[in-house]
Amino acid sequence: MKWFLDVLRGAVIGLANVIPGVSGGTMMVSMGIYDKLIYSINNLFKKFKECFKILLPYLLGMVVAIVIGAFTLKKAFADYPLPTNALFIGLILGSLPIILKQMKGEKIGWQGILIFALFFAVVVVLKVIEADNRTAVSLNVGTVLLMIVLGAICSAAMVIPGVSGSMILKTLGYYEPVVTEAIPATIKGVTGGNWSAVFTNLGILLPFLIGIVVGIFGIAKLISVLMKKWKGRTYCGILGMVLASPVVILMDKNNWWKIEKTGEVIGPRETTVWIILISVATLAIGAFVAMKLGGDPEPVKE
Repeated sequence: MKWFLDVLRGAVIGLANVIPGVSGGTMMVSMGIYDKLIYSINNLFKKFKECFKILLPYLLGMVVAIVIGAFTLKKAFADYPLPTNALFIGLILGSLPIILKQMKGEKIGWQGILIFALFFAVVVVLKVIEADNRTAVSLNVGTVLLMIVLGAICSAAMVIPGVSGSMILKTLGYYEPVVTEAIPATIKGVTGGNWSAVFTNLGILLPFLIGIVVGIFGIAKLISVLMKKWKGRTYCGILGMVLASPVVILMDKNNWWKIEKTGEVIGPRETTVWIILISVATLAIGAFVAMKLGGDPEPVKE
C-alpha cells in the first residue's frame, strides 16, 4: 500500500511539473517527502540500491502522469480552467502546515523575512513577464544543445518549491514545442508506426531529459547544503515561493478570458455560480488529497 501511495505521490508531482505556474517541488513539500527525495537524489550513487528503491515508485508515477498530462491537461485548462486551477491551489495550500512545522524552532530573523519577500516577488515577476509566444523548433545541433540547457534550467525549477519549470518554458516560448507537441507526437508515432516522427521528436526530448537529470543532481546538492546550514531561512524562501504559487495561478488570464489559439482575447469567460461551486469543491478536494498524501515529513536516515 505504501508503494502504491508513493506512485500516486509521484503522479501528483508529475502533473504539477507539466502545468505552468505549479511547482513539482511544492508538491514534494506538501506531501512531506521533500527532504527524503533530495537525500535520495544526492546519495543515489553512494547508496544506489537503497536510494533507487525509494525513488522508483515516484519516478513511475511521474512518467505516467507527465504522459497523460501532456494529452489531457491542455484541454482541461482550456475548457475548465478555474476548477482545474482550484484543484492545484488546494494541493498547494494543503502543504502550508507541513512547511510551518519544519520551520518551528528554526532561526529566521529579519533575514528570513527579507528572503520570504524576495522569493515571493521572484515567482510573481516570472509570471508577469511570461510570454504568450511559441518558438519554432527544428532538429539540429543547436537545438540539441539548447534542449540540454533548457532541461537543466527547468529541472532546477522543478526541484525548487514554488518555481514552475513549465512556466519558465512558457516564458521562453518552448512549452508547446516540448510538452504539448513533442511528447504526444512521440507517443502517437510509436502507436501509429510513424518512426520518422518518433526519431525527430526524440531528438528534442532526449537532450531535454539529459539536461533535466544533470540539473536535478546539481540543485539537489545545493539545497542539501542550504538545509544543513540555514534550514529556517531556506524554508522562508520556500514558503515565499509556495505562497506565491496560488497568486500566480490566479493571474493566468485563461481563467477569466476566452483566448484564441493565436493568443487573441475574444471576450470574458463566463463564470457561473456552478463554475464557482465546482471550483470551491475542487479546491477542497485538492487540500484533502494533499493532507492524505502528506502528513508528517518522513524521516531521513543519514
